[in-house]
Amino acid sequence: MKFVHRFAYYLIGLIMGCFFVALVFSGKDTRCNYFPNARVLNNLRTKPFQYSDKAIQTLNEKWVDTSDIRKTLTYGDVDFDQSNVPFKKGKLYIIEGKTSKDQEIILKVVNYENKAILDEIVKKPVEK
Repeated sequence: MKFVHRFAYYLIGLIMGCFFVALVFSGKDTRCNYFPNARVLNNLRTKPFQYSDKAIQTLNEKWVDTSDIRKTLTYGDVDFDQSNVPFKKGKLYIIEGKTSKDQEIILKVVNYENKAILDEIVKKPVEK
């Protein structure tokens, strides 16, 4: 069999394989969260998210807003040394992020079985 024929069979198989893979994965909401930080943040984002009274009071001060909270819950870093501890019948997670004005913030989020509550928003102290 000539090389051209073998190459044609290879391309036909490759195209059919790509078609079936695309068909299988196109209708599903698949995510590849392999690392612990990504898994925790994804878990918190997919649950109904609520704000505590203390967090609402901080949001009313206007130095941080809900878009900063969403950005931190997407791109933030979970501090696992202080996180995953029992807190008010849930688990407390400490997440570090930044506001749109580059102010570093710390979110204290309580993760329950069926919801997540933003307990507190704190400005990160400036280290010298």
